[in-house]
Amino acid sequence: MQKYVDAFLRAFNGTISWTWKSIIFEVPWYNNYFWGIIFLSLSVFILEVLFPWRKNQAVFRKDFWLDGFYIFFNFFIFAIAISGVYKILELIFLEVGISIESLSIINLESLPSWVQLLIFFLVLDFVQWVTHILLHRYEFLWQFHKIHHSVKEMGFAAHMRYHWMENVLYKPLKTFGVIILGGFEPEQAYVVHFMAIAIGHFNHSNIKITWGPLKYIFNNPVMHLYHHAYTLPEGRYGVNFGISLSMWDYLFKTNYIPENSGKVPLGFEGDDDVPRYFVGQLFYGFRKPKK
Repeated sequence: MQKYVDAFLRAFNGTISWTWKSIIFEVPWYNNYFWGIIFLSLSVFILEVLFPWRKNQAVFRKDFWLDGFYIFFNFFIFAIAISGVYKILELIFLEVGISIESLSIINLESLPSWVQLLIFFLVLDFVQWVTHILLHRYEFLWQFHKIHHSVKEMGFAAHMRYHWMENVLYKPLKTFGVIILGGFEPEQAYVVHFMAIAIGHFNHSNIKITWGPLKYIFNNPVMHLYHHAYTLPEGRYGVNFGISLSMWDYLFKTNYIPENSGKVPLGFEGDDDVPRYFVGQLFYGFRKPKK
């Protein structure tokens, strides 16, 4: 038992230390997610103010500050809280004979750096796309994902507004994706992570971007707005599940963009039952939903 406690504390303290070093600029700028996300958020927010798509939407839209808090909660506070648990699970897997080497399918170490990054990006995004479908497909997962879809006015910070249970689900599956690739992240993996955060911010922003012909590869605000639409095509539990890439939706026929005015109502039937404040949302999804 003591080894688990020690592993938990090492991971917990290590994550706190890394976060603090990021705040005081002791972490290299290209690896500094704390200030990197702040800079990225401010940049996209300024673009929203200068080039608003939905011009009748207030600059500080509904739930702007709540969603802003979610950025720090999900990316830093909860990451610190859960880091020790992930370390214990890693130890348990090793003890039962499940190692990275036994699960890896390919090894990227001999490939050029840009190829490593490309494969890393594609695999992680596909894993997230599949996970996103599961969040919509299965009711017990949808109960937690409702927090993200309770957004009624779209803006960049809505990207990080999601229930902490989604972290619990996403992290192991993303780790599995890394294991498939030989159990390591490329040295320049921060490029992929920041790119994914940037695309996610833009996808949720009040800016009209389609990327032209590249819309069949990269997700965009117009496409993602219909993922959050109140009314979905009949018989479908969701559309446009892409995270960074739209190509999975086009390949597997889950794409849907009937028009691009930006005036589509957002949410879902029964979204009034979702608590308006963070503490209520923190515990939402654990009780049986109302019929």
